Amino acid sequence: MKITICGSMSHFEKLRKIEKNLLKFGHQVFMPIDFGVDYLTISDEDFGELKKEKNAIKEHFEKIKKSDAILVCNFDKKEIKNYIGGNSFLEIGFAYILGKKIFILNSIPEMFYKAEIIGMEPIILDGDLTKVQ
Repeated sequence: MKITICGSMSHFEKLRKIEKNLLKFGHQVFMPIDFGVDYLTISDEDFGELKKEKNAIKEHFEKIKKSDAILVCNFDKKEIKNYIGGNSFLEIGFAYILGKKIFILNSIPEMFYKAEIIGMEPIILDGDLTKVQ
């Protein structure tokens, strides 16, 4: 299966580990652009400028188009368990409109758009990558 990984860039090293595991299971994996910056310290404004400069959002959406599924890797962030941020939420919606499978690594967070995520019928993996099929 062709899978695009989505998730917060502040967890980029965790995304790389997920990628390696999916590759071991025989999947083809598309990753977000690695900007080579410290994602924990870069300001939102500077990161937004980098995204514009590299056309990163559009490029990631192109990866989703080529995929069979997305895997949203949602880890704790901003004191929210299993956080799903703005970009990942957009990517879930885009994948849903395209009829792609939507996998979410951990349970859906308690956020104000939880109902919308549920409505897009994701498959919750409960941390188990062997369920990606």
